[in-house]
Amino acid sequence: MNTAADASRVLAEVLQLVRRAAGASDLETLGFVMVNESRQVLEYQLSIFWRQTGAFTDAARLSAVSGQPRPDANAPFSHWVSALCRRLSGQTSGGSAQPRQVVAQDHPDLIQDWTQWLPPHVLWVPLLASDGDQLGGWLLARATPWQAHELAVVQELGTHYGLALANKLQNRRVKSEGPRRWWQHHRRWVWVAVLVLMFIPIRQSVIIPAEVLPDDPFFVRAPMDGVIDRLLVKPNQSVDADAALLTLDESALRARHEVARKVLDAAREEFRQSAQIAVTDDRGRLEMALRRGVLEEKSIELDYLTQQLGRVQVRAPRAGVVVFSDADQWLGRTVVQGERILLLADPAKVELVVRLPVGERFDVTEGTVVTLYPNASPLSSYDATVKQVAYSAELDREGLWTYRIQADFDQGRPVPRIGTTGSARIRGDWVPLSFFALRRPLTVLRQTLGI
Repeated sequence: MNTAADASRVLAEVLQLVRRAAGASDLETLGFVMVNESRQVLEYQLSIFWRQTGAFTDAARLSAVSGQPRPDANAPFSHWVSALCRRLSGQTSGGSAQPRQVVAQDHPDLIQDWTQWLPPHVLWVPLLASDGDQLGGWLLARATPWQAHELAVVQELGTHYGLALANKLQNRRVKSEGPRRWWQHHRRWVWVAVLVLMFIPIRQSVIIPAEVLPDDPFFVRAPMDGVIDRLLVKPNQSVDADAALLTLDESALRARHEVARKVLDAAREEFRQSAQIAVTDDRGRLEMALRRGVLEEKSIELDYLTQQLGRVQVRAPRAGVVVFSDADQWLGRTVVQGERILLLADPAKVELVVRLPVGERFDVTEGTVVTLYPNASPLSSYDATVKQVAYSAELDREGLWTYRIQADFDQGRPVPRIGTTGSARIRGDWVPLSFFALRRPLTVLRQTLGI
């Protein structure tokens, strides 16, 4: 600092930092000013703001580190520097805010990692309240030695930073004491109200996903192995009994049928010739019996293929609504005999299916009321009555263990369409509020401790 102009500039910047620290809205803002904005008047590589346990503070912690938005409390650097700050804070006595240079040799147990975490020249500045109570510390480190005029600036800033920290902690304590005083004044009545509330009876209930499925549907399956050639219906289309639903590719089957017909014609001709020979030749009678067996075999094979050709077109065994996924997923798809392709459902015969997670299980019996709230129409609801509860849990599509519950909708009222999804509320018995609130924590505790 060689000129009066430089001194005036530094003084103005110090006053600006003091004002910003005093006007900081919270401790995080104060920490940012302390470790980052102090570079306006000081040159350093690392700056740390550390708070300790005291009259105003709640716990010792590393509050701010220069260049970091928020220090990681679990990082190795945080553990190491916190141990150093805790020791330096304990060595400060007499209520002095004088900066103190810290030497690595004075801390032999920490010297091994010193060069990894800190530059060689370190300053420790105690942050004191107006009554001398130590609230924390400000640690500065750099590679070059500290000059006398810099130590004066550090001491001045440390004094004002300590007063600003005390002011912020005092304001926070005043704000927190307001509710505490109210609680101390009315805590007897609060406990009475809590005890009364814990014994208020409420009804057990749980809200879980639900879906409307057809009741007693007919599954249309592939009559034979083949490839789906055409779908003659659309999803959710109403069809009459014996209506054509789909056709399988018949090209390979028809070729086999034509070959079998020609083979049968050849077997008939061979049988006719052997029959003529058998009239005059005794050995021809044996040949004729063999040809008759071959003719019967080929005839049965042709009849079977003819029957299969008649099953290429699948028809509806009864009237209903066709339910299946997108037609593009089925066209050209290879199916095996017995594979489910689509189903026929009666729109008036539907049921509500819900899956109760194992962790939410309570006594659900036949006759329990279930209310469906459809996703598509949140202002509508449908009541249903449980008719069947699965005896054991099974894995659902999400990989969760659940109990399958089936319920019938109330008769005489409109029912939702097939495929409707939403949330269902299952109501159980009346229990005290305390049991309802503590049921899950007690279950987890019992599973954890094995009692």
